[in-house]
This record gives sequence, structure tokens and C-alpha cells, in this order.
Amino acid sequence: MSELLYKELRLAIHPSMYVFMCMGALVLIPAYPYGVVFFFGCLGLFQSFMFDRETRDVFYTALLPRPKRDVVKGKLLLAAFAQLVQLALSLPFAFLRTLYLPDGNPVGMEPNAAWYGCGLMIYGIFNLVFFTRFYKTAYKAGAAFLTALIPTTLGIIAMEAAVHVPGLEWLDGMDSASLLRQVPILLAGAAAYAGTWFWTCAAAARRFEQVDL
Repeated sequence: MSELLYKELRLAIHPSMYVFMCMGALVLIPAYPYGVVFFFGCLGLFQSFMFDRETRDVFYTALLPRPKRDVVKGKLLLAAFAQLVQLALSLPFAFLRTLYLPDGNPVGMEPNAAWYGCGLMIYGIFNLVFFTRFYKTAYKAGAAFLTALIPTTLGIIAMEAAVHVPGLEWLDGMDSASLLRQVPILLAGAAAYAGTWFWTCAAAARRFEQVDL
């Protein structure tokens, strides 16, 4: 698996993805919907797929002495790398926010444990819809992105709106008691992300096996 990811990072990734991976720094902006960070994570992946279409990366990778399903696995490894690194890079900025912007975010959810859990769920949903749609043809990245954008956007809106629902204010908390209540959401998000990754890999690979390149 490491050589598949190495190939993607050396040959296939679009440079803009590295920029989008740093978008976690947006949590330092006061009164900003931080769910947009996850949109940028999805946008970076789409840009790479558009770049790969122009360079015929799918065709090139399929010619390598590897099973056809490894084409899908390599892209999913790239997606996981970009998304998880983005969340990891956002951690120091989330910590700095608690120090220098302690008044909270009036727009939506704070970058807390629930935020990270919701982000993992959103990424899992995006990957499932995007990859399974894309590998029906292995070239219609735009249509796959627009299709995946619908549940992704709804997930971001629901996440940001939830903190304004009476009784769910603890989702926005940064105190120790609220963070403790948010841990199950974080764990559920991690489990959902891992589960959808394997589900997406299997489903997208089955579809790609039927594509005649």
C-alpha cells in the first residue's frame, strides 16, 4: 500500500491539494463557519482528479503490473492522506484559538472534538459518493464531484446548525465537561470514516473492474 501512496504523491497529486491541506488554519478566523474547511478538503481532491484526467493517470496506472483494483486503492489512500493530514494540521490552530479567541464562534461549531468527529463523517460520506460515482466511468470527475457535493453540503449545514438547537449547546463547548460529552461523536466519526473507506474501496473497485479503458 505504501508504494501506491508514494506513486500518487510523486506523480498524481495536484499542487493545490497541499494548499487545501493547510486550510485548517481558517479556524483562527473569528465568526467563520469552520465546516467550510471540510469543503476545501473535498475541493482539493477534485482538483487532483481533474489534473489526473488531463494527464491520463488512470490509464497509466492501470498499465502498471498491479491489479486493476489498486488504481482505486491508490486514490483512496491519497484521499485519506490529504484529509487526515488536513485535520492534524488544524489541531495547533484550534488550540491557539482557545487561547486568543475564547469568546466562541457565533456562526457555528467551535473546532472541538465534536467538530473533528463530524468532519470525519462528512469526509467519509464524500468519499463514498464521489469515488463510487467516478469509477463508473473513470473520467467524469465533475459529475461525481457535484453529486457528492450535495450530501457533503447538507452535512456541513447540519453540523453548523446543530449548535443553535436548544439542548445541544454542549456541541459548541470547549470546556472539559462539554469535550467529554463530545468524545463519543469523535469516536463515531473515526469509526464511520474507517468503515466507509473500506466500503468505498470495495464498491468503487467493483465498478472500475467493469470499465473498459
